[in-house]
Amino acid sequence: MTLAYSSSIFGDGCAVKPRRLDRAYLPALDLNLADGSTDQAVAKLLSPGRRRVFFINAHCCNVRRRNPQYAKAVAAADLLLPDGIGVELAAKFTGHSLTANLNGTDFVPQLLQRAASMGKSVYLFGGRPGVADAAAARLVYDIPGLRIAGTRDGYQGAQDTRAVIADINESGASILLVALGVPKQELWLHRNAKHLKADLTLGVGALFDFLSGSVARAPEPVRAARMEWVWRLAMEPRRMARRYLTGNVSFLAHAGLAALRHKRLADLQQRALDITLAFSALLLLSPLLLLAALAVRADSKGAAIFKQTRVGLNGKTFTMYKFRSMTTDAEARRADVLNVSDRDGLCFKSRQDPRITRVGRWLRRTSTDELPQLFNVLRGEMSIVGPRPALPCEVADYPPRALGRLKVKPGITGVWQVSGRAAVGFKEMIEMDLGYIKARSLKLNLQLILRTFGAVISGRGAY
Repeated sequence: MTLAYSSSIFGDGCAVKPRRLDRAYLPALDLNLADGSTDQAVAKLLSPGRRRVFFINAHCCNVRRRNPQYAKAVAAADLLLPDGIGVELAAKFTGHSLTANLNGTDFVPQLLQRAASMGKSVYLFGGRPGVADAAAARLVYDIPGLRIAGTRDGYQGAQDTRAVIADINESGASILLVALGVPKQELWLHRNAKHLKADLTLGVGALFDFLSGSVARAPEPVRAARMEWVWRLAMEPRRMARRYLTGNVSFLAHAGLAALRHKRLADLQQRALDITLAFSALLLLSPLLLLAALAVRADSKGAAIFKQTRVGLNGKTFTMYKFRSMTTDAEARRADVLNVSDRDGLCFKSRQDPRITRVGRWLRRTSTDELPQLFNVLRGEMSIVGPRPALPCEVADYPPRALGRLKVKPGITGVWQVSGRAAVGFKEMIEMDLGYIKARSLKLNLQLILRTFGAVISGRGAY
């Protein structure tokens, strides 16, 4: 996407991918996850300030459902990093595509490499005896210049919490890596957060086990994430099968059901909004509708209501209603005026279209010609907010990307309508519609409806 839309329209993460780390709310998981590249995430974690960061994978989500204390610790974290294919798939259930899978075994070494270049030091708080020391040796070997402020065994060495915290703080470490496993590491960091002085505290799961196991087998530096699954399968086949296979199936089933419930709720909210607003508008605007119909009939011969076949949800056609703003032979004359379109791309629009009647120009200027589509909304063929319905001949020539705008019901108003209407080119319109579809929510729809009044008053791009 190349357009710089206002984030006030789409909310976080729906316009151009930002140069800073963003956050994406995933309804299927009920979590806000970091959404950005590895470089963006590293830059965020090493920026000034204190933050507590956890990785989230399918296993973490399964534990979170069963363990309320762990769920509380996760909710209190400053940042959650998506880790694993399970989370990536769960995001796609609700139409989100996360920028990167920030797998811990690959991400943490890159984080430490950048930290070393900034003169930061790291403390390794491990699990089994010797693991933290071995992992530290591996990291120093792979990352020249990395300063290890200290190491400590987690299970036996963590019996005296005060002594552990004192040792970590006295080391002056900028970064604390805790590898006690999920959920123990998150609970420990959550309980002791206010006593720890390190700028960045990060739960890293089995990273130290992997790094320490790699030392004896890999005389040359290797990318950790490339061999992680092989190592896990070799070291813990039964645990691998239970946690990473059965656990992922359970997680994805739960996430899929949650996404389905969210979609149904969103659809119900959308339909309730559509019916309420359409019915209320028809009652309040009935005098205006009557006057508009009489004006159309008085200005030119023909019916006041113009019916036209348009393409709606999933490519299904329907009959759309408008007040007639053109002469009755407008459809027959369309081919004659295509070469005078003011808009780039497939959708025809001409400010000097000779087929438009005098009353029709006023109807278009005030958007009154669109009001009969409130009946399309009541019939369930359209929504108040959504992409504008296209002609079948236009859809037939759509590039593949443009077909994405057919995934939702077309609307009377939308991002295009409040952003310049006919002054917006075809490619820009498509990107606006796709951005809306990705971000659509009840709140966004209400924002766009309110902005529509300003667009109608200004009349910008309306002809």
